[in-house]
Formats: sequence, C-alpha cells, structure tokens
Amino acid sequence: MSRGFVKEGDQEETPIIPPRAALPEQAINYVTPNGWEQLQAERAALEHERDTLPTTHEQQRRIELAVLNGKLDLLKERIASARIIDPTTQPKDEVRFGARVTYKISTSPTPQTFQIVGVDEADLSKGKIAFVAPIAVALTGHRVKDKIPFKLGAETRMIEVLEIGYE
Repeated sequence: MSRGFVKEGDQEETPIIPPRAALPEQAINYVTPNGWEQLQAERAALEHERDTLPTTHEQQRRIELAVLNGKLDLLKERIASARIIDPTTQPKDEVRFGARVTYKISTSPTPQTFQIVGVDEADLSKGKIAFVAPIAVALTGHRVKDKIPFKLGAETRMIEVLEIGYE
C-alpha cells in the first residue's frame, strides 16, 4: 500500500528507551551480591509489569510493551555480563571493589564515606559510587593513611584514606 493512503494518526513513533548507567568500553561489569539481587529484582518487576499490562488501548499498549521489552533487553545484557565480587573476600587493608571507604580531602574539614559498587547499584544518596568513578579509581589499591593526589579540574587536591571496611 502506498504511504499516501496511510493516516498520519496511524504512524507510531519509535519509543525512546533510556540507557542504563554507562560502563566504559572493555570494562568488566563487577557487581556486589547485593547489586546482583537488585538486578534480579528489577528483571522480575519489569517482567511482571510486561505480563500485567492493560489491554484497553492497543496502540498505547504496543508502545509501552516496546519500551518494557527494550528495558528488559538492556537489563538482560547487563545481567549476562555481570561478574559478582563478594566484598568479604577482598584484602581488608586495601581499597578494592566493595570497600566502604572513609577519606578526607585536604581542603575539606569533614571526612566523607562511600562504598565502591557496580555501576547499576551506584546511588550517591545512599553513599554508593561506581567503581569507574574518578575518585573510586584514585583510591583503589591504597591503604589507610595513604595520601593520594586527586585532580579536580585545574587543581590537584590530596586525599587521605582514613578507614577501610567491608560488609
């Protein structure tokens, strides 16, 4: 059928599926056991949402189904590439994946604490940052009392590791 005989309202736009958190090229997708459980719960929730989608408006349902299937495909790729690292198996005296690190930046009077986690479970409001974040990269491999130069824009500040813990 010629496109001249198709109503404009019948044209469906390709839905935009939001990308997952960025994982650099060639980077291994490390996750904590908690992060793995979160990925599995997210998959179950998306599958449930897909299976219980209302069928009242067929065009809207097709669009929503396309979005859900797109999100599920991206999530399944991330799950397939996941490599679980148990923080309790990491060296206790060194900053590694899964560590809860307390540090102090030389220009700040207050120490800060965060846990180094996978990109999908990173949540700054919960004190969790991705292992690919610049500050996590700078601290990885260091020990308590180490002072590390950290470049912030045009200036370099010193970071001191105060405490390392694993849950």
